[in-house]
Amino acid sequence: MSDSPQQPKAKSTLRSRKQSPLTSTQRFLPIGEIRNDTVLLKNGGLRSVIQVEALNFNLKSETEQQGIISGYESFVNTLSFPMQIVVRSSKLNIDPYILQLRTIAANQPNELLKNQTLSYADFVEKLVDMAQIMQKKFYVIVPLDMAVRKKGLLEQFFSWIQQEDSWTRAASRNREFNAGRKTLQERVNVVQIGLENIGLQSKRMETHELVELFYGIYNPQTSQEQKLPTDLGAMNFAKNVL
Repeated sequence: MSDSPQQPKAKSTLRSRKQSPLTSTQRFLPIGEIRNDTVLLKNGGLRSVIQVEALNFNLKSETEQQGIISGYESFVNTLSFPMQIVVRSSKLNIDPYILQLRTIAANQPNELLKNQTLSYADFVEKLVDMAQIMQKKFYVIVPLDMAVRKKGLLEQFFSWIQQEDSWTRAASRNREFNAGRKTLQERVNVVQIGLENIGLQSKRMETHELVELFYGIYNPQTSQEQKLPTDLGAMNFAKNVL
């Protein structure tokens, strides 16, 4: 009895593609790099983030309120470039305060004061966790986009679904960064002076602060449990985390 000839396997028409699980989500993010206190987008755009301290407007007199409104109106009218105002609400992080209390308790020679300090730390921690106390932070995003050819709808669609970074993009991004960093800094100075004139304190966020900000935005739950290292040199994994 002869064996029947083996049927050839049908060739798959699907192209297999190796992809690291770390890049499955990262490829869709518009951020290419974060360095020199600047967010570099994959499309070559630059973004600077200014953190602004809140101002209690209701405690101001009517004259002061009118002055603030007029000052803000004049500030916006003098801008020759767009800017974005972001208000972010997040769960209040009291871990540094709780750690400080427990450190004080550990160094407390009086046993009664030590126990009271630990009890207070536990109370505050449970209160914030149960009450879901939120904090608001205010940011001004200063952009700089190089003049590029306007894309059609089909090109825009494929550019969004193909967000992988490449050496070509990185090299082009670096050239545009070197060419535009001075202009971006000039825009940041204009915004900060305008905010200062209406009584608002602000600061340009540094590289490690930007990494922590976006880490918290894209990983809201994980960022509460796993903190980033304070050493900037130890943040090499941050790009994969995002």
